[in-house]
Amino acid sequence: MSASRRLFVAFAIACSLDPALIRAQNNLQGEPKIFVPDVTALIASRGSEMRNAVERFTADRLVLLRRYRQQYSKTQRSVLAGFYAAWLDKIKAIDFNALSHDAKIDYVLLRNKIEQSQDDMTHDMHVYADVGVLIPFADSIWALEDARRSMKSVNPESAARTLTSIATQANLMRAKFDVAPSGRGNVLPDTTDRPTKIAAYRAAEVLSTLHTLLQSWDKFYDGFDPLFSWWTRAPYRSADTAIAAYSRVLRERIVGVKRGEDDPIVGLPIGRTAILAGLKHEMIAYTPEELIAIAEKELVWGEGEMKKAASEMGFGDNWKAAMEKVKQSAVPPGKQTELVRDLEFDGLAFLLKHDLITVPPLAQDVWRIEMLSPEQQKVSPFFLGGEILQVAYPTDSMSEDDKLMSMRGNNPHFSHATVFHEMIPGHHLQGFMNARYFDYRREFSTPFWTEGGAFYWETIFWDLGYQSDPQDRIGALFWRMHRAARIIFSLNFHLGNWTPQQCIEFLIDKVGHERANATAEVRRSFNGSYGPLYQVAYMMGGLEFRALHHEVVDGGTMTNKQLHDYIYTHGNMPVEMVRASLLNLPVTRDYATQWKFAATLPPSGGGK
Repeated sequence: MSASRRLFVAFAIACSLDPALIRAQNNLQGEPKIFVPDVTALIASRGSEMRNAVERFTADRLVLLRRYRQQYSKTQRSVLAGFYAAWLDKIKAIDFNALSHDAKIDYVLLRNKIEQSQDDMTHDMHVYADVGVLIPFADSIWALEDARRSMKSVNPESAARTLTSIATQANLMRAKFDVAPSGRGNVLPDTTDRPTKIAAYRAAEVLSTLHTLLQSWDKFYDGFDPLFSWWTRAPYRSADTAIAAYSRVLRERIVGVKRGEDDPIVGLPIGRTAILAGLKHEMIAYTPEELIAIAEKELVWGEGEMKKAASEMGFGDNWKAAMEKVKQSAVPPGKQTELVRDLEFDGLAFLLKHDLITVPPLAQDVWRIEMLSPEQQKVSPFFLGGEILQVAYPTDSMSEDDKLMSMRGNNPHFSHATVFHEMIPGHHLQGFMNARYFDYRREFSTPFWTEGGAFYWETIFWDLGYQSDPQDRIGALFWRMHRAARIIFSLNFHLGNWTPQQCIEFLIDKVGHERANATAEVRRSFNGSYGPLYQVAYMMGGLEFRALHHEVVDGGTMTNKQLHDYIYTHGNMPVEMVRASLLNLPVTRDYATQWKFAATLPPSGGGK
């Protein structure tokens, strides 16, 4: 029996518990002894022979990123480029054919991670080519901080000259763009010298980081070294003031930010070449255009199902009227946390009734609920999950319009389809298991596994009839169409085909979003910290898991529980590698993505 299979069996034994006991309790507080597994059954493989190599790469990479943390700096680029190249050389010396199957998978994942990191650095260089001309003094700030981090003795007089130069350059750049015929306070008109909003927005973001870096550098010496303070205090204040003023000009005069208002949605379209590179490393064997076509097909299916549910509610084919009815069902203030608590318990009972996956008792007990602040809800207007379920619902400080939109967007029927996505069996159980089985594979984690897996559960619950009420089906279909729309609008944006405003209107028209929620969704996609393929990952990762389910469960070789337990005990990694591990498929040293999962998908509707 392989190490992987031994671990799988150990998991099943360790987590065994009387199902009646689980079903009898929503939370298991007060019985800590049932949280402890059969420890002897946990004495199994810690992973493959590649584990130590993966852990060493992860630890060394993280410490280098902490030491050389200045993204876009020449020093970071030089150090990391050498580090990645050396690692690729080292792993090429491994006798690949002598490795176990799990180790071969880890080898491919490690090689893929290194190559992805190299591609990311190349992309950063292209981004900074447009941004760097707007921050000509950036290298000077990075050099000051790098000298400090290298523990070199500071020369106060030389530092003062550098600070003066930084202030001069920042003031010259500010003056260049702080002129407009129509007067101060207006956005700079289009001219040949005017940078794009995208370049200015990214430059302002980098400049904010540089400003913080310079403040930290000054704080390290000022007041501690009297000679430093004597030489640099006035030049530093000039540089600090000049950078702050230039940053305001970039944001207000070019990007169009208005004080007291939310930032406009700008983002950075990465282009088709970068999308293809990202898909390669995510092991998605499709072009962006092919993914858009798959999503459009799913969107059409969703609209057809919406019309069926609308007809049951007495609205004929007018699914938007039926959705409007659903949106008016919000619970009163103060009751949303009770609603989502009960919905999670309901979803858990459904999961256990159908024996879909093993749920360790401790995972059931430790989750809890917190509220998202009004500020957080501008970017995350719906649930966020994990060990803590973060709930979006209006507070008394929000405007009347924002309150109503939040209540409508977080109504009980929309929530019915997403609470289990965030908790059990979704993100909370995913995180719980990833921390306990093949945990080193978190270095290879991908939203196609995490978000795709959580969305996959929505399709399984749908197939098994969880949404028996037409209003609940509209809630589930809203999210399913939303995930299809995410692929369409995000890829079209990154291909340069759509503007952020077109993306917002698309969500409103094709999915039925509230305008504020659609705006928040697009802002989250393009102005936030999400990768450019993150929004694609929900449905495409879910369809990958759905194709795998069709292959092994519908094909009769595994039960639902066997498949899902295997997925959850073998780590977070591209779904194509989950399939290779599960089916013991051949894996070569130079393995490249090849799985055309869409060709083997079951009908979208399953049992409904």
